[in-house]
Amino acid sequence: MSELRDELFYKQKHVHDLLDEAGLAASDAYCQKYMDFLQKAKTERLAVAEAVRLAEEHGFTAYDAPRPLKAGDKIYRAVRGKMLLLAVVGRSSMAAGANICAAHIDSPRLDLKQVPLYEQNELAYFKTHYYGGIRKYQWVTIPLELHGVVALKDGKTVAVNIGADPADPILYVSDLLPHLAAKQSEQPLAKAIPGEKLNIILGSLPVKDDKGADRVKLNVMKILHDKYGITEEDFLSAEIEAVPAFPVREAGLDRSLIAGYGHDDRVCAFAELQGIYETEDPEKTAVCILADKEEIGSVGVTGMISQAFECFMGDICDGQGVKLAHCFANSFCVSADVTNAFDPTWPEVSELRNNSKLNYGVAIAKFTGRGGKSGSNDASAEVMGKIRRIFSENGVTWQYAELGKVDEGGGGTVACYMGNRNIETVDAGVPVLSMHAPYEIVAKHDCYMTYKAMKAVYASK
Repeated sequence: MSELRDELFYKQKHVHDLLDEAGLAASDAYCQKYMDFLQKAKTERLAVAEAVRLAEEHGFTAYDAPRPLKAGDKIYRAVRGKMLLLAVVGRSSMAAGANICAAHIDSPRLDLKQVPLYEQNELAYFKTHYYGGIRKYQWVTIPLELHGVVALKDGKTVAVNIGADPADPILYVSDLLPHLAAKQSEQPLAKAIPGEKLNIILGSLPVKDDKGADRVKLNVMKILHDKYGITEEDFLSAEIEAVPAFPVREAGLDRSLIAGYGHDDRVCAFAELQGIYETEDPEKTAVCILADKEEIGSVGVTGMISQAFECFMGDICDGQGVKLAHCFANSFCVSADVTNAFDPTWPEVSELRNNSKLNYGVAIAKFTGRGGKSGSNDASAEVMGKIRRIFSENGVTWQYAELGKVDEGGGGTVACYMGNRNIETVDAGVPVLSMHAPYEIVAKHDCYMTYKAMKAVYASK
Protein backbone atom coordinates (compact mmCIF):
# COMPACT_ATOMS: atom_id res chain seq x y z
CA MET A 1 0.00 0.00 0.00
CA SER A 2 2.96 2.33 0.43
CA GLU A 3 3.42 2.44 -3.34
CA LEU A 4 -0.25 3.37 -3.71
CA ARG A 5 0.18 6.17 -1.18
CA ASP A 6 3.24 7.47 -3.03
CA GLU A 7 1.31 7.42 -6.29
CA LEU A 8 -1.88 9.07 -5.08
CA PHE A 9 -0.89 11.47 -2.28
CA TYR A 10 0.77 14.88 -2.66
CA LYS A 11 3.87 15.02 -0.52
CA GLN A 12 6.54 17.67 -0.27
CA LYS A 13 10.07 16.37 -0.89
CA HIS A 14 13.18 17.57 0.93
CA VAL A 15 15.75 18.71 -1.64
CA HIS A 16 18.70 17.47 0.41
CA ASP A 17 17.38 13.90 0.22
CA LEU A 18 17.14 14.10 -3.57
CA LEU A 19 20.52 15.62 -4.51
CA ASP A 20 23.56 13.44 -5.08
CA GLU A 21 27.07 14.66 -4.32
CA ALA A 22 27.34 16.45 -7.65
CA GLY A 23 23.98 18.13 -7.05
CA LEU A 24 24.99 19.25 -3.58
CA ALA A 25 28.20 20.73 -4.97
CA ALA A 26 26.27 22.51 -7.74
CA SER A 27 23.82 23.94 -5.21
CA ASP A 28 26.62 25.34 -3.08
CA ALA A 29 28.51 26.74 -6.06
CA TYR A 30 25.40 28.53 -7.33
CA CYS A 31 24.73 30.01 -3.91
CA GLN A 32 28.26 31.39 -3.66
CA LYS A 33 27.59 33.31 -6.88
CA TYR A 34 24.28 34.53 -5.50
CA MET A 35 25.83 35.70 -2.24
CA ASP A 36 28.40 37.71 -4.17
CA PHE A 37 25.64 39.32 -6.24
CA LEU A 38 23.53 40.14 -3.18
CA GLN A 39 26.46 41.79 -1.43
CA LYS A 40 26.95 44.12 -4.41
CA ALA A 41 23.27 44.73 -5.26
CA LYS A 42 21.89 46.50 -2.19
CA THR A 43 19.74 48.91 -4.21
CA GLU A 44 17.91 48.65 -7.52
CA ARG A 45 20.53 50.86 -9.22
CA LEU A 46 23.37 48.70 -7.93
CA ALA A 47 21.48 45.54 -8.93
CA VAL A 48 21.06 46.79 -12.51
CA ALA A 49 24.72 47.79 -12.75
CA GLU A 50 25.94 44.41 -11.52
CA ALA A 51 23.45 42.49 -13.68
CA VAL A 52 24.56 44.42 -16.78
CA ARG A 53 28.20 43.76 -15.99
CA LEU A 54 27.53 40.04 -15.73
CA ALA A 55 25.30 40.07 -18.82
CA GLU A 56 28.05 41.56 -20.94
CA GLU A 57 30.46 38.92 -19.66
CA HIS A 58 27.96 36.33 -20.94
CA GLY A 59 27.73 37.87 -24.42
CA PHE A 60 24.70 40.16 -24.06
CA THR A 61 24.77 43.47 -25.92
CA ALA A 62 22.80 46.67 -25.39
CA TYR A 63 19.55 46.97 -27.35
CA ASP A 64 18.86 50.65 -26.81
CA ALA A 65 17.27 51.13 -30.25
CA PRO A 66 15.63 48.66 -32.66
CA ARG A 67 18.00 46.74 -34.91
CA PRO A 68 17.87 43.46 -36.85
CA LEU A 69 18.00 40.39 -34.63
CA LYS A 70 18.50 36.71 -35.34
CA ALA A 71 17.91 33.52 -33.37
CA GLY A 72 20.40 33.18 -30.53
CA ASP A 73 21.08 36.92 -30.17
CA LYS A 74 21.46 38.03 -26.54
CA ILE A 75 20.28 41.56 -25.79
CA TYR A 76 19.50 43.79 -22.82
CA ARG A 77 17.94 47.18 -22.17
CA ALA A 78 18.54 49.12 -18.96
CA VAL A 79 15.64 51.47 -18.19
CA ARG A 80 16.72 54.65 -16.41
CA GLY A 81 19.25 52.71 -14.40
CA LYS A 82 16.62 51.03 -12.21
CA MET A 83 14.95 48.40 -14.39
CA LEU A 84 16.53 45.79 -16.64
CA LEU A 85 15.11 43.75 -19.53
CA LEU A 86 17.06 40.92 -21.17
CA ALA A 87 16.21 38.51 -23.97
CA VAL A 88 17.66 35.60 -25.91
CA VAL A 89 15.99 35.53 -29.31
CA GLY A 90 14.31 32.22 -30.08
CA ARG A 91 14.13 30.15 -33.23
CA SER A 92 10.35 30.55 -33.42
CA SER A 93 8.60 33.76 -34.41
CA MET A 94 7.48 36.14 -31.68
CA ALA A 95 3.97 35.28 -32.85
CA ALA A 96 4.43 31.99 -30.95
CA GLY A 97 4.94 33.99 -27.77
CA ALA A 98 7.83 34.34 -25.36
CA ASN A 99 8.84 32.58 -22.14
CA ILE A 100 9.12 35.30 -19.51
CA CYS A 101 10.45 35.39 -15.95
CA ALA A 102 9.71 38.58 -14.00
CA ALA A 103 11.21 39.56 -10.65
CA HIS A 104 11.74 42.84 -8.82
CA ILE A 105 14.96 44.34 -7.50
CA ASP A 106 13.69 47.00 -5.09
CA SER A 107 13.54 46.16 -1.38
CA PRO A 108 12.18 47.87 1.76
CA ARG A 109 14.50 50.57 3.02
CA LEU A 110 14.77 54.14 4.36
CA ASP A 111 14.83 56.94 1.75
CA LEU A 112 16.21 60.37 2.57
CA LYS A 113 13.65 63.17 2.46
CA GLN A 114 14.30 65.97 -0.02
CA VAL A 115 15.23 68.40 2.76
CA PRO A 116 16.85 65.84 5.04
CA LEU A 117 19.72 67.52 6.89
CA TYR A 118 19.16 69.18 10.26
CA GLU A 119 20.79 69.71 13.65
CA GLN A 120 19.09 69.09 16.99
CA ASN A 121 20.86 69.66 20.30
CA GLU A 122 24.30 69.44 18.73
CA LEU A 123 23.68 66.23 16.78
CA ALA A 124 23.27 66.21 13.00
CA TYR A 125 20.63 64.01 11.39
CA PHE A 126 19.04 62.95 8.11
CA LYS A 127 15.24 62.83 8.01
CA THR A 128 13.92 59.71 6.27
CA HIS A 129 10.74 58.36 4.72
CA TYR A 130 10.50 54.58 4.79
CA TYR A 131 9.93 52.74 1.51
CA GLY A 132 7.81 49.60 1.32
CA GLY A 133 6.33 47.47 4.06
CA ILE A 134 8.83 47.68 6.90
CA ARG A 135 8.34 46.91 10.58
CA LYS A 136 9.76 50.16 11.90
CA TYR A 137 11.08 48.78 15.17
CA GLN A 138 13.50 46.54 13.23
CA TRP A 139 15.31 49.53 11.71
CA VAL A 140 16.61 51.16 14.88
CA THR A 141 20.05 50.42 16.37
CA ILE A 142 21.36 48.60 13.29
CA PRO A 143 24.31 49.66 11.10
CA LEU A 144 23.23 51.50 7.94
CA GLU A 145 24.96 52.52 4.73
CA LEU A 146 23.94 55.06 2.09
CA HIS A 147 23.71 54.53 -1.65
CA GLY A 148 22.24 56.67 -4.39
CA VAL A 149 22.72 59.54 -6.78
CA VAL A 150 22.60 63.33 -6.67
CA ALA A 151 21.57 65.11 -9.86
CA LEU A 152 23.26 68.52 -10.03
CA LYS A 153 21.86 71.61 -11.74
CA ASP A 154 24.54 71.42 -14.43
CA GLY A 155 23.24 68.03 -15.57
CA LYS A 156 25.95 65.94 -13.96
CA THR A 157 25.12 63.05 -11.63
CA VAL A 158 27.15 62.19 -8.55
CA ALA A 159 27.08 58.67 -7.08
CA VAL A 160 26.93 58.45 -3.28
CA ASN A 161 28.32 55.44 -1.42
CA ILE A 162 28.94 55.66 2.32
CA GLY A 163 29.33 52.67 4.63
CA ALA A 164 29.87 49.77 2.24
CA ASP A 165 33.65 49.99 2.47
CA PRO A 166 34.87 48.53 5.82
CA ALA A 167 37.00 51.66 6.19
CA ASP A 168 33.89 53.87 6.04
CA PRO A 169 31.84 54.89 9.06
CA ILE A 170 28.37 53.39 9.37
CA LEU A 171 25.20 55.34 10.15
CA TYR A 172 22.61 54.68 12.83
CA VAL A 173 19.06 55.32 14.10
CA SER A 174 18.82 55.49 17.91
CA ASP A 175 16.20 53.99 20.21
CA LEU A 176 15.20 54.47 23.81
CA LEU A 177 17.07 52.64 26.53
CA PRO A 178 14.84 50.15 28.41
CA HIS A 179 15.31 52.13 31.64
CA LEU A 180 13.34 55.05 30.12
CA ALA A 181 11.03 53.16 27.74
CA ALA A 182 8.15 52.26 30.05
CA LYS A 183 5.56 54.23 28.04
CA GLN A 184 7.03 53.16 24.70
CA SER A 185 6.90 49.51 25.74
CA GLU A 186 3.18 49.77 26.37
CA GLN A 187 2.49 50.81 22.78
CA PRO A 188 1.69 48.42 19.90
CA LEU A 189 4.68 47.50 17.72
CA ALA A 190 3.34 49.54 14.82
CA LYS A 191 3.27 52.71 16.94
CA ALA A 192 6.21 52.29 19.29
CA ILE A 193 8.61 53.68 16.66
CA PRO A 194 6.88 56.43 14.63
CA GLY A 195 8.12 56.94 11.09
CA GLU A 196 9.19 60.50 11.86
CA LYS A 197 11.62 59.20 14.49
CA LEU A 198 13.60 57.11 12.01
CA ASN A 199 16.24 59.83 11.89
CA ILE A 200 19.80 58.87 10.94
CA ILE A 201 22.61 60.17 13.15
CA LEU A 202 25.36 61.78 11.06
CA GLY A 203 27.74 63.42 13.48
CA SER A 204 28.36 65.31 16.70
CA LEU A 205 31.39 67.55 16.08
CA PRO A 206 31.00 71.28 15.30
CA VAL A 207 33.03 73.36 12.91
CA LYS A 208 35.73 75.13 14.88
CA ASP A 209 36.16 78.90 14.87
CA ASP A 210 32.53 79.49 13.88
CA LYS A 211 30.04 81.30 16.09
CA GLY A 212 26.93 80.75 13.95
CA ALA A 213 24.09 78.29 14.45
CA ASP A 214 24.06 74.62 13.36
CA ARG A 215 27.81 74.14 13.56
CA VAL A 216 27.50 70.33 13.59
CA LYS A 217 25.24 70.42 10.53
CA LEU A 218 27.75 72.70 8.82
CA ASN A 219 30.56 70.28 9.57
CA VAL A 220 28.60 67.35 8.09
CA MET A 221 27.72 69.40 5.01
CA LYS A 222 31.38 70.34 4.61
CA ILE A 223 32.37 66.65 4.70
CA LEU A 224 29.80 65.84 2.02
CA HIS A 225 30.84 68.83 -0.08
CA ASP A 226 34.53 67.90 0.14
CA LYS A 227 33.78 64.30 -0.95
CA TYR A 228 30.99 64.80 -3.48
CA GLY A 229 30.96 68.50 -4.35
CA ILE A 230 27.31 68.87 -3.31
CA THR A 231 25.44 71.57 -1.39
CA GLU A 232 22.34 71.26 0.77
CA GLU A 233 20.10 72.40 -2.10
CA ASP A 234 21.30 69.45 -4.18
CA PHE A 235 19.36 67.06 -1.93
CA LEU A 236 16.23 68.37 -3.65
CA SER A 237 17.29 66.38 -6.73
CA ALA A 238 18.84 63.43 -4.93
CA GLU A 239 17.79 59.81 -4.61
CA ILE A 240 19.63 58.35 -1.63
CA GLU A 241 18.70 55.16 0.19
CA ALA A 242 19.74 53.93 3.62
CA VAL A 243 20.09 50.15 3.69
CA PRO A 244 21.45 47.70 6.28
CA ALA A 245 25.22 47.46 6.41
CA PHE A 246 25.17 43.77 7.29
CA PRO A 247 27.38 41.45 5.20
CA VAL A 248 25.80 38.51 3.40
CA ARG A 249 26.68 35.41 5.43
CA GLU A 250 26.11 31.69 5.54
CA ALA A 251 23.81 30.89 8.46
CA GLY A 252 23.34 27.81 10.64
CA LEU A 253 26.02 25.49 11.94
CA ASP A 254 25.50 23.34 8.85
CA ARG A 255 25.84 26.40 6.56
CA SER A 256 22.56 25.46 4.87
CA LEU A 257 21.05 28.95 5.04
CA ILE A 258 21.93 32.42 3.74
CA ALA A 259 21.39 35.57 5.79
CA GLY A 260 21.26 38.88 3.96
CA TYR A 261 19.41 42.07 3.21
CA GLY A 262 17.17 42.11 0.13
CA HIS A 263 16.47 38.42 -0.50
CA ASP A 264 13.01 39.79 -1.36
CA ASP A 265 13.29 39.75 -4.28
CA ARG A 266 16.89 39.68 -5.44
CA VAL A 267 17.08 35.98 -4.65
CA CYS A 268 14.61 35.37 -7.50
CA ALA A 269 16.12 38.10 -9.66
CA PHE A 270 19.51 36.38 -9.58
CA ALA A 271 17.92 32.99 -10.33
CA GLU A 272 16.38 34.57 -13.43
CA LEU A 273 19.65 36.19 -14.41
CA GLN A 274 21.78 33.09 -14.04
CA GLY A 275 19.17 31.11 -15.96
CA ILE A 276 19.07 33.49 -18.91
CA TYR A 277 22.85 33.94 -18.94
CA GLU A 278 23.09 30.20 -19.57
CA THR A 279 20.25 30.02 -22.12
CA GLU A 280 21.43 29.25 -25.64
CA ASP A 281 19.34 28.98 -28.82
CA PRO A 282 15.88 28.58 -27.21
CA GLU A 283 12.80 27.54 -29.20
CA LYS A 284 10.84 30.58 -27.99
CA THR A 285 12.37 33.93 -27.13
CA ALA A 286 13.42 33.94 -23.47
CA VAL A 287 12.83 37.19 -21.59
CA CYS A 288 14.06 38.24 -18.15
CA ILE A 289 12.50 41.23 -16.35
CA LEU A 290 14.04 42.94 -13.33
CA ALA A 291 11.49 45.56 -12.30
CA ASP A 292 11.57 48.42 -9.81
CA LYS A 293 8.88 49.79 -7.47
CA GLU A 294 7.14 46.46 -6.69
CA GLU A 295 7.27 47.18 -2.97
CA ILE A 296 5.11 50.29 -3.47
CA GLY A 297 2.70 48.99 -6.11
CA SER A 298 4.83 48.55 -9.27
CA VAL A 299 4.11 52.15 -10.25
CA GLY A 300 6.26 54.70 -12.08
CA VAL A 301 8.38 54.60 -15.22
CA THR A 302 10.53 51.72 -13.92
CA GLY A 303 7.72 49.69 -12.37
CA MET A 304 5.92 46.75 -13.95
CA ILE A 305 2.88 48.89 -14.78
CA SER A 306 4.95 51.15 -17.02
CA GLN A 307 5.19 50.85 -20.80
CA ALA A 308 8.92 50.07 -20.68
CA PHE A 309 8.24 46.36 -21.07
CA GLU A 310 5.85 46.94 -24.00
CA CYS A 311 8.46 49.13 -25.69
CA PHE A 312 11.16 46.47 -25.38
CA MET A 313 8.96 43.61 -26.54
CA GLY A 314 7.35 45.76 -29.22
CA ASP A 315 10.71 46.58 -30.77
CA ILE A 316 11.54 42.87 -31.03
CA CYS A 317 8.09 42.06 -32.45
CA ASP A 318 8.22 44.92 -34.97
CA GLY A 319 11.47 43.55 -36.31
CA GLN A 320 9.65 40.32 -37.15
CA GLY A 321 6.42 41.93 -38.37
CA VAL A 322 4.47 40.53 -35.42
CA LYS A 323 1.78 42.36 -33.47
CA LEU A 324 2.71 42.76 -29.83
CA ALA A 325 -0.79 41.74 -28.71
CA HIS A 326 -0.45 38.42 -30.56
CA CYS A 327 2.91 37.78 -28.89
CA PHE A 328 1.49 38.48 -25.43
CA ALA A 329 -1.52 36.23 -26.01
CA ASN A 330 0.78 33.27 -26.66
CA SER A 331 3.37 34.04 -23.99
CA PHE A 332 3.94 32.40 -20.62
CA CYS A 333 5.28 34.16 -17.53
CA VAL A 334 6.57 33.12 -14.15
CA SER A 335 6.32 35.95 -11.65
CA ALA A 336 9.43 35.04 -9.69
CA ASP A 337 8.82 36.39 -6.21
CA VAL A 338 9.45 35.12 -2.73
CA THR A 339 6.87 33.72 -0.35
CA ASN A 340 6.87 33.10 3.38
CA ALA A 341 8.56 29.98 4.70
CA PHE A 342 6.78 28.17 7.51
CA ASP A 343 8.30 29.36 10.79
CA PRO A 344 7.90 26.85 13.67
CA THR A 345 8.31 29.73 16.11
CA TRP A 346 5.20 31.43 14.69
CA PRO A 347 3.02 28.52 13.48
CA GLU A 348 -0.26 30.26 14.24
CA VAL A 349 -0.15 32.50 11.13
CA SER A 350 0.34 29.67 8.63
CA GLU A 351 -1.84 26.88 7.33
CA LEU A 352 0.77 24.14 7.20
CA ARG A 353 -0.93 22.00 4.55
CA ASN A 354 -0.57 24.84 2.04
CA ASN A 355 2.48 26.72 3.31
CA SER A 356 5.95 26.41 1.80
CA LYS A 357 8.88 25.23 3.91
CA LEU A 358 12.64 25.73 3.81
CA ASN A 359 14.56 23.16 1.77
CA TYR A 360 11.59 21.80 -0.14
CA GLY A 361 12.34 23.60 -3.39
CA VAL A 362 10.87 26.43 -5.44
CA ALA A 363 7.41 27.37 -4.18
CA ILE A 364 4.52 27.68 -6.66
CA ALA A 365 1.71 30.04 -5.59
CA LYS A 366 -1.56 29.83 -7.50
CA PHE A 367 -2.67 33.12 -5.98
CA THR A 368 -1.48 35.87 -3.65
CA GLY A 369 -3.56 38.87 -2.58
CA ARG A 370 -5.37 39.52 0.67
CA GLY A 371 -8.42 37.92 2.25
CA GLY A 372 -10.61 36.95 -0.69
CA LYS A 373 -7.64 36.93 -3.11
CA SER A 374 -7.95 40.71 -3.60
CA GLY A 375 -5.25 42.00 -5.96
CA SER A 376 -4.25 38.49 -7.04
CA ASN A 377 -3.50 37.05 -10.46
CA ASP A 378 -4.99 33.66 -9.45
CA ALA A 379 -3.49 31.36 -12.08
CA SER A 380 -5.80 28.99 -13.95
CA ALA A 381 -5.75 25.21 -13.59
CA GLU A 382 -4.18 24.95 -17.04
CA VAL A 383 -1.35 27.31 -16.08
CA MET A 384 -0.75 25.38 -12.84
CA GLY A 385 -0.63 22.17 -14.84
CA LYS A 386 1.88 23.67 -17.25
CA ILE A 387 4.28 24.87 -14.56
CA ARG A 388 4.13 21.50 -12.80
CA ARG A 389 4.94 19.77 -16.06
CA ILE A 390 7.88 22.07 -16.86
CA PHE A 391 9.40 21.58 -13.42
CA SER A 392 8.84 17.84 -13.29
CA GLU A 393 10.36 17.28 -16.73
CA ASN A 394 13.48 19.23 -15.77
CA GLY A 395 14.30 17.76 -12.37
CA VAL A 396 13.09 20.81 -10.44
CA THR A 397 11.98 20.05 -6.89
CA TRP A 398 8.92 22.17 -6.18
CA GLN A 399 6.30 22.68 -3.50
CA TYR A 400 3.06 24.60 -3.13
CA ALA A 401 2.83 27.95 -1.33
CA GLU A 402 0.12 30.12 0.18
CA LEU A 403 1.00 33.36 1.95
CA GLY A 404 -0.30 32.47 5.41
CA LYS A 405 -3.78 31.78 6.72
CA VAL A 406 -6.68 33.33 4.85
CA ASP A 407 -7.41 36.12 7.33
CA GLU A 408 -3.86 36.78 8.58
CA GLY A 409 -2.87 39.30 5.89
CA GLY A 410 -1.29 38.71 2.51
CA GLY A 411 0.59 40.51 -0.22
CA GLY A 412 1.03 40.93 -3.95
CA THR A 413 3.55 40.50 -6.75
CA VAL A 414 3.91 41.67 -10.36
CA ALA A 415 1.82 38.68 -11.56
CA CYS A 416 -1.44 40.62 -11.84
CA TYR A 417 0.19 43.24 -14.11
CA MET A 418 1.48 40.54 -16.43
CA GLY A 419 -1.96 38.94 -16.43
CA ASN A 420 -3.49 42.29 -17.35
CA ARG A 421 -1.39 42.15 -20.51
CA ASN A 422 -3.11 38.90 -21.53
CA ILE A 423 -0.05 36.85 -20.56
CA GLU A 424 -0.63 33.56 -18.76
CA THR A 425 1.18 34.01 -15.44
CA VAL A 426 1.89 32.09 -12.24
CA ASP A 427 3.93 32.96 -9.15
CA ALA A 428 6.91 30.85 -8.11
CA GLY A 429 9.91 31.68 -5.95
CA VAL A 430 12.02 31.15 -2.86
CA PRO A 431 10.53 30.73 0.64
CA VAL A 432 11.91 33.33 3.10
CA LEU A 433 12.06 33.64 6.87
CA SER A 434 11.70 37.15 8.34
CA MET A 435 10.63 38.65 5.02
CA HIS A 436 11.05 42.46 4.81
CA ALA A 437 13.32 42.49 7.85
CA PRO A 438 16.75 44.14 7.52
CA TYR A 439 18.26 40.63 7.63
CA GLU A 440 16.31 37.80 5.97
CA ILE A 441 16.95 34.04 5.77
CA VAL A 442 16.67 31.66 2.80
CA ALA A 443 17.77 28.04 2.28
CA LYS A 444 20.53 27.34 -0.23
CA HIS A 445 18.71 24.40 -1.79
CA ASP A 446 15.61 26.51 -2.47
CA CYS A 447 17.78 29.13 -4.17
CA TYR A 448 19.35 26.46 -6.37
CA MET A 449 16.00 24.91 -7.32
CA THR A 450 14.60 28.33 -8.19
CA TYR A 451 17.51 28.89 -10.56
CA LYS A 452 16.86 25.50 -12.17
CA ALA A 453 13.17 26.42 -12.39
CA MET A 454 13.81 29.71 -14.21
CA LYS A 455 16.24 28.06 -16.62
CA ALA A 456 13.63 25.38 -17.37
CA VAL A 457 10.97 28.02 -18.11
CA TYR A 458 13.25 29.81 -20.58
CA ALA A 459 13.86 26.55 -22.43
CA SER A 460 10.23 25.34 -22.49
CA LYS A 461 8.22 25.00 -25.70
